Amino acid sequence: MFSYKALSFAVVALPFVARSVVAHCNRQHTIQEGDICDSISAANNVSTYQLATINAGYIDSTCSNLQIGATICLGYLNEDCSDTYVVEAEDTCEDIADGFSIDEATLYNNNPNINDKCTNIYVGEVFFLLPTILTGFNGPDYL
Repeated sequence: MFSYKALSFAVVALPFVARSVVAHCNRQHTIQEGDICDSISAANNVSTYQLATINAGYIDSTCSNLQIGATICLGYLNEDCSDTYVVEAEDTCEDIADGFSIDEATLYNNNPNINDKCTNIYVGEVFFLLPTILTGFNGPDYL
């Protein structure tokens, strides 16, 4: 009986949670056929990390559950980083930071998905570029 009530509550509550996320967005994207997280990020100047963080719980960690026609959030009002760079072949974190006159530590801080050796970056990943450390971006903390 308990699991039935919990499931019923989750089904009823889900539309309200989704609406509250969308209501706080200053930019949104409607999923189209062929979209992947990196292509959405690149086309809309949103870092891969920001897209994943804002949509945690809606998009899985491999970005394999995008639903055509669904609306996702790209950025929150006053917490939206839109200065981005798409990783290319042979890029290193040092090269990216130097190329945009950004301290390498700042690049890492603003893109916490990069590991400490910069060995997990890949072609098509989108980084946030800002010469200062972004503060206050924590994802959907109001839920």
